Amino acid sequence: MVRSSAQDVDQYLAEAPEARREALTKLRALCLEELSGFREVMAYGMPAYEREGESEIAFADQKQYISIYLLRTDVRDAFADRPASHDMGKGCLRFRRPQKIDFELVRDLLRATAATPGTPC
Repeated sequence: MVRSSAQDVDQYLAEAPEARREALTKLRALCLEELSGFREVMAYGMPAYEREGESEIAFADQKQYISIYLLRTDVRDAFADRPASHDMGKGCLRFRRPQKIDFELVRDLLRATAATPGTPC
């Protein structure tokens, strides 16, 4: 994983490669829109969104792809069929090209995360 030393999300986005900055900015906007009651932080060198001190969602600009970390197994399990057509790791959804990000899927995952409290893995 590529770790950023950015102090905040604004700096993280400013340091992102220009070719990916628009997609990362859109991911941030979706998180801020859908995750009301969450706090935006930098955790493990990436933007994360926490509720009650626990990160539940994060995203990162990696060397080969943009990753969206789904830190709640209940949300991942509820959407097990939808990410199947995407590159899904144990806890992250990966997109090799910014233009291939399924923002509707991301929005649905964020809404499901925000709808109920849960325990991050």
